[in-house]
Amino acid sequence: MSSAMDGPATKASKADEAEGNRVAAPPPEDDGLPERETWIGKLDFILALVGFSVGLGNVWRFPYLCYKNGGGAFLIPYFIFLLGAGIPTFFLEIALGQFMSLGGLKAWNLCPLFAGIGMASMVIVSFLNMYYVMVMGWALHYFFASFTSELPWATCGNWWNTDRCIASDEEIKRDDNSTMNSTLLNVTMTTVAPNATNENATRIAASLEYWNNRVLQISGGLDEPGSMQWELILCLLLAWVIVYFCIFKGVKSTGRVVYFTALFPYVVLFILLIRGVTLQGAEIGLEFYLKPNITRLGDPQVWMDAGTQVFFSYSIGLGSLIALGSYNKFNNNCHRDAVVFACVNSGTSILSGIVIFSFLGNMALQQGVSVADVAESGPGLVFIVYPKAVTLMPLSPLWAILFFFMVLLLGLDSEFCGVEGFVTSCQDMYPHILRRGHNREIFIAVVCFVKFLIGLAFCTQGGMYVFQLFDNYSASGMTLLWVTFFQAICIGWFYGLGDRVGWNFGGTKFYWDIKSMIGFRPVLWIKICWMVVTPIMTMGIFIFSLVKYQRPTYNNTYVYPPWGEAIGWLMALASMLMIPAGFVYKILTTKGTFSERIHTLLTPIYTKRKGDNGDVGEDANAIAMVDGPKTDHNML
Repeated sequence: MSSAMDGPATKASKADEAEGNRVAAPPPEDDGLPERETWIGKLDFILALVGFSVGLGNVWRFPYLCYKNGGGAFLIPYFIFLLGAGIPTFFLEIALGQFMSLGGLKAWNLCPLFAGIGMASMVIVSFLNMYYVMVMGWALHYFFASFTSELPWATCGNWWNTDRCIASDEEIKRDDNSTMNSTLLNVTMTTVAPNATNENATRIAASLEYWNNRVLQISGGLDEPGSMQWELILCLLLAWVIVYFCIFKGVKSTGRVVYFTALFPYVVLFILLIRGVTLQGAEIGLEFYLKPNITRLGDPQVWMDAGTQVFFSYSIGLGSLIALGSYNKFNNNCHRDAVVFACVNSGTSILSGIVIFSFLGNMALQQGVSVADVAESGPGLVFIVYPKAVTLMPLSPLWAILFFFMVLLLGLDSEFCGVEGFVTSCQDMYPHILRRGHNREIFIAVVCFVKFLIGLAFCTQGGMYVFQLFDNYSASGMTLLWVTFFQAICIGWFYGLGDRVGWNFGGTKFYWDIKSMIGFRPVLWIKICWMVVTPIMTMGIFIFSLVKYQRPTYNNTYVYPPWGEAIGWLMALASMLMIPAGFVYKILTTKGTFSERIHTLLTPIYTKRKGDNGDVGEDANAIAMVDGPKTDHNML
């Protein structure tokens, strides 16, 4: 065992010393480097979590999945996966970052054999940062276009409209055929059958034509990139400039920014809630959204949707949660933070559904169609359906400005926290370079500029096809499930095997590490999830997603070519293969016999940092322990 400290660093360590449990003390910082930043205010960390994880997925994905999969009945599998995998893994990530005081890459020195997890997360969050910012670009386009007396997507007769454009709901109501009416606002209705004989069957809503012909100017497929669109390029550039100035000074500036970017969307959301529930027909939409249909629980797809939604909305597996947690002080109560965040995140998802479906109920009533005919998920909800709903309201430009400003902020803090997670990992890899002078600011500028250049592919006429390819594969549920499975296996079973004492390894060891930070043991259910429940859930959904795999399409009409699908799989495998590749690389490059290598790779490598009582030793591979008698019952 390594040498004990001269005195316990914290109240938690005193209590554990009395109980005779092993306790990890805060490791010391690298000499000669500026001290690692920490969050300043008590709410900085929680608001950063809310800003990063509570995003567009809560607004455009959860409400749609809820109504599609049995309304209120969908909450049953949702909360089962939340309690069995979502919250335990979320807590694992922020606690790991806080304990190691390192970002998502080097934090896995906790178990070097699994270092590939950090690389996989880095690849995923890099892809995510590249394409997610494009949503901000689209939101900026709509935001600026809303500063007018008449919204441009409310009328026909513009240069982007066709002779099939429908501008007003009165025109739509003239047709008694509700089936044809329903297609006018269906996002998937982008092409018309050439043999259509009824003129009304070819009519397309003005909001849909604005999205396809004005904003995207969409081409015929992935193999038709078309020309660059300077307006989208400028919006994308502005989005990256905003992201840069939110994070270039580190967490001290980020902690101030999130007070606005994380909280103001709730102001807008409550304004829209008050307006939405007072609209005529709102009750129709809310009934459609929440009315339970228990029979849907027999469909395995419902459970898969619930599981993937939990991982999407909680931003698990990206490494950014570890990075945000790494800026906490060693004794921060991350257990409390996880509980607060879980309530806010899931509550926001349910609240967003109430807002969205109250508007959709009003829209369906005015159009004379079912709510099912206007409900959509993804960009279609934000950039087609809701803009159309706004045109049916008094003072429509005002509501459009509020809504797209909320969308912009929801995307902004998710984006800059994701970039912060990537930068933190790089900074921890090369601290002697990136933590000196203005090198960090320069590095962030380079990262933002390079990703802006890559993002130009989304600004072409075929950019939407590229965007969806990234969204379906690079940061998909499949890749996140893969990473989360290995995270749980690593912490639950392999952590500390190299220097274990009795049963003090894996989830048990990390369980006590957390107690050394927060002063008490989390509920036992958390450890059970790390060791059993979460691996079973994540691998189960992963296998089911492979079994149910279908070739990617756009709007259910355009089928991606095989070469496009192959590119998508390459993006997915770019992250997933990092984990097995990491196993092989670590085993081949570690010295000693095979058993000695495995022993070394299962022994934690703790970083140096300044604790409450100064430096703890000189060896970067050692951590101070409070020694005492160990008994198996203390490990329970």
